Amino acid sequence: MAPIKLYGMALSGNVVRAAAVLNEKGLDFEIVPVDLRTGAHKHPDFLSLNPFGQIPALQDGDEVIYESRAITRYIATKYRSQGPDLVPTPSAKLETWLEVESHHFYPAASSLVFQLLIKPMIGGAPDEAVVDKHAANLAKVLDVYEAHLAKEGNKYLAGDAYTLADANHLSYMFLLSKTSKAELVASRPHVKAWWEDISARPAWIKTVAAIPLPPSPSA
Repeated sequence: MAPIKLYGMALSGNVVRAAAVLNEKGLDFEIVPVDLRTGAHKHPDFLSLNPFGQIPALQDGDEVIYESRAITRYIATKYRSQGPDLVPTPSAKLETWLEVESHHFYPAASSLVFQLLIKPMIGGAPDEAVVDKHAANLAKVLDVYEAHLAKEGNKYLAGDAYTLADANHLSYMFLLSKTSKAELVASRPHVKAWWEDISARPAWIKTVAAIPLPPSPSA
C-alpha cells in the first residue's frame, strides 16, 4: 500500500492539525512540501489535488481529501480501530465543540498567530490594533471554554475522553503559546490544565518535533 502523503508546509497550522491526528493514530505518512512562497499551491500538479489551491491535501491510496478538518475527520473515522477512538458516536458535545473550534476559536487564534509569529518571520511587523482586536475576541471565547471545562465530566471538550474536538485545537494552541498572548491560556486555570494535558500526549510531542519553528530571540 502506498504511504499516506500530506501535502503542505510543515509550519502551517492546518498541516500540523492533520499531522497530529495521523500521529495519534500511529499511521506512517510523509509530508510532501508545497511552498506557498513560490506559488507551488497554484501549480497544476497541486491543483489536481485541491482545486482551491490551499494546503493541506492528503492522499491515502486512491482517496484524495482536502480541508484540514475534513482530513482529520476522515482519518479518525477510517482508522477508528487504531489508537483512541476520536469520534465516539453519538456525541452532541463532540459535534458542538468541533464547530466551536472552527467558528470561534480558530478565527481569533489564527489571526493572532499570523500577526505575532508569522508576520515577523516574513519581515513584517504586527499591527497592534489588529492584535488587540483579536486578543479581545479570543479572551471572550476562552472564557466560554473555561466555564465549560470547569464543569464536572468535562476533563476534555467532549467529556472525559480525548476526542477529535481536542485534537483539532492542538496546532493553533501550540502556535499561540509561542506568542506574547500565551497568557490568554495561562491565566485561565481550567483551560491551562486542559492544554497541559493534551499537549503532553506522545503523539503530539512527536508532531511538535517536526515543526520548523524559528529560534527564540533569547536563544
